[in-house]
Amino acid sequence: MSELNSHPFDALTPDVLIDAVESQGFICDGRFLALNSYENRVYQIGIEEKTPMIVKFYRPERWTDEQISEEHQYCFELKEQELPVVCPWINSEENSISHYAGFRFALYERRGGHAPELDNLDNLFILGRLLGRFHGVGATKKFAHRPTLNAKNFGWDSYRLISKDFMPKELSPAYDSLALDVLKAIDRILADYGEVTNIRVHGDCHSGNILWRDDYPHFVDFDDARMAPAIQDLWMLLSGDRQEQTAQMTEIIEGYNEFYDFDYRELRLIEVFRTLRIMHHSAWIARRWSDPAFPRAFSWFDSPRYWSDHILMLREQLALLNEPPLEIRL
Repeated sequence: MSELNSHPFDALTPDVLIDAVESQGFICDGRFLALNSYENRVYQIGIEEKTPMIVKFYRPERWTDEQISEEHQYCFELKEQELPVVCPWINSEENSISHYAGFRFALYERRGGHAPELDNLDNLFILGRLLGRFHGVGATKKFAHRPTLNAKNFGWDSYRLISKDFMPKELSPAYDSLALDVLKAIDRILADYGEVTNIRVHGDCHSGNILWRDDYPHFVDFDDARMAPAIQDLWMLLSGDRQEQTAQMTEIIEGYNEFYDFDYRELRLIEVFRTLRIMHHSAWIARRWSDPAFPRAFSWFDSPRYWSDHILMLREQLALLNEPPLEIRL
């Protein structure tokens, strides 16, 4: 493991935080609360005589201005179609990206809510309908600057990083052999699948990015928006065994098909993208290990126990990759 070095957010002091928000014409009341975010820095900040706002400071050198603008533009397009997304605030320069002290940041209206109950099939039907509408908008054009999710950037690149710098030596042979088998299986599935249809997707559509309030969801945090198959926004709503996931996906697709045609071939890609996410998540922590927030939040990451469990998880995924896809009959 590399030693901890200075990280991009060292200069983001409370004074800079408040001054950045006030540079946009607001008067802060001095209260702020750090929210659960590691990739960026996100705070709820009090505004005098007004509802608190959410301010998101983007991690320097992760996205370009063009890539952030594409994220925001996608949100605005969804909002124009009366879809429940939380869009960034537009500043006096008619821009959704603001700058202060070398940081890029965006301000958002605070929106309350709780994570959806994904074991409730009625909720999954509602989410399916909304995601069908989302993807109807997402398919109208392509991202010009944001990346495409694929086996190389989420799988092979992640494997090479972990194998070279992070896997304990005693576990390296087992990891290298298994990871290569997993990636070759993914490559075979994708080769047999043929051309993949990529559209603009949320990219990180798990329950933590869905706020449920008054029997209705709102989608937040499009930071990982990218080009990917539609299934990328659906599979993260699944849980449980095969029978449970079949029932859940049936409800999602039934709602989804009301607004956008689901390609049933993409059911074959569920375990592919689940496996790629597992590999990418470990590599994401590894790439950010020099940021002190990560060793604090993921203290178990450099332990042999974590990597043993990771290998076990990949072994289970290899078995799932070799199973037939879910069968959905509507």
